[in-house]
Amino acid sequence: ELDTAALVGWPVAEQRLGFDGYATTIYTRAQEAYVVAVRDVLAGTANPEQPNEVEVSRPSDVLAAKQATDATLNALLLGLGGVALLVGGVGVANTMVISVLERRAEIGLRRSLGATRGQIRLQFLAESLLLSAIGGVGGVLIGIGVTAAYAGFQGWPAVVPLWAMLGGVFATLIIGGVAGFYPAVRAARMSPTEALATP
Repeated sequence: ELDTAALVGWPVAEQRLGFDGYATTIYTRAQEAYVVAVRDVLAGTANPEQPNEVEVSRPSDVLAAKQATDATLNALLLGLGGVALLVGGVGVANTMVISVLERRAEIGLRRSLGATRGQIRLQFLAESLLLSAIGGVGGVLIGIGVTAAYAGFQGWPAVVPLWAMLGGVFATLIIGGVAGFYPAVRAARMSPTEALATP
């Protein structure tokens, strides 16, 4: 509506356009983060005696479209992040299963020397978590570098929240623990005689 409107000052409206001093429509501009909060108090602010007679319209179509686009983009990025975590978990699980198969002699030797199943399981689970932690920290550092480079290219300040960095590492640790659980259990269930007999 503002694209086809002519904006004049209050005194000019009273002197030349016959304005009686009572506005019928009020346009309010607010920061995007406070649009909902401002909308909730507009009726009472515009007409404190009868706020129910004030009709508050939704934000502009451009702002609504921008919010919808932001929500869609966030959902897309979360989906891509979930797929990346799933692929990483499969990679960690595959690596640990191969490690168990290749280290049967080591497992059998440790078991014959007195290592318990719990110790074998803890060893392989710790290796899985360490592998995931290295990948998580590396991914966070790469993400920070890409974000800083893009922000610098656009002339924006580079801001990476601490919770996002810690959340990325924590998520990889969870995925690594889940992915390494089966190989660790499989290694712990291996009997010493079977492991030592494996060529």
